[in-house]
Amino acid sequence: MSPALPIVLDGLTYRAGGRAILDRLSLRVEEPGITAVIGPNGAGKSVMLRLLDGLLVPSTGRIRIGPSGAPAARRAFVFQRPGLIRASAERNIRLALGVGGLSRPERAARTAAALALVGLAARARDPATRLSGGEQQRLALARAWAVAPDLLLLDEPTANLDPTATEAVERVVATMARAGTKVVLVSHHLGQVARLARDVVVLSQGRVVEHGPARQVLSDPRAPETRAYLAGELPWTAFAACSA
Repeated sequence: MSPALPIVLDGLTYRAGGRAILDRLSLRVEEPGITAVIGPNGAGKSVMLRLLDGLLVPSTGRIRIGPSGAPAARRAFVFQRPGLIRASAERNIRLALGVGGLSRPERAARTAAALALVGLAARARDPATRLSGGEQQRLALARAWAVAPDLLLLDEPTANLDPTATEAVERVVATMARAGTKVVLVSHHLGQVARLARDVVVLSQGRVVEHGPARQVLSDPRAPETRAYLAGELPWTAFAACSA
């Protein structure tokens, strides 16, 4: 069992601007691999990720990640736009490793391994700001991999990338999942969800309306909200008071 499992959200509510973005949301994820979260804009997908990472505090409800009484699971978050510092690619990773108690040689070795994993070994000393969008996203994933997270949270990591860069990012994510990292992926690319996800969570109006195996949810959805979303009948501007 992964140190990040189960993931339990119990009656989770998050309010902002007088509005419940998440409304008594309950969810239990026990399967390893990649869990995809889909739904219309404003459904609360990104807010849920931020709550899982501790960047936001729920108004009410409870979050548990990992077995009761176990040490806190290590988490990493990769956003749609990677937050990189104005330094070399390798320094972006080494700084992330600075709080892990590793020796300098250990940090150097792990940095080199991370860059090799994402195909950026030859760009190690290049400024991160000079990398392409796809390379920057791979660097963000390399930084996440380097800290050996138990739980990796991804918020539309390929939304602004071309197909080639998207494929490269997906390969890295799949590699991390196979190695034991639990991945929670928010994506509006249903093809990507079908390629990567083991199970799918569907959010609508701040609640879970469906959760099941990816093949079942995508090909034989049971909730009317899921059927409407997959058929393109839910407007992307629905619930636009909050971006997804």
